[in-house]
Amino acid sequence: MDDSTRTELEAAAFRRLVEHLRERPEVQNIDLMGLAGFCRNCLSNWYQEAAQARGQEMGKEEAREIIYGMPYAEWKAKHQSEASPEQVAKMNAQGGH
Repeated sequence: MDDSTRTELEAAAFRRLVEHLRERPEVQNIDLMGLAGFCRNCLSNWYQEAAQARGQEMGKEEAREIIYGMPYAEWKAKHQSEASPEQVAKMNAQGGH
């Protein structure tokens, strides 16, 4: 597989992951952190870092809006629930933020 094709496939898979996460707002970031060791915020941070590494100015909120499909504060107000002690413990066990 050539590099261009690999990049196109990786981009398509990334877009599908973001779409999937947008379709599943009931899955809390803390649950993602507890199970997978990353969440939507991690993904937005990685996106921001990749943009900046290529000379593209991008702030944290801009990157989060790309991943969440809306301003982060709006997503939190609509979808984020209070974390249980069990969720926090699981996240911390994964080395979460």
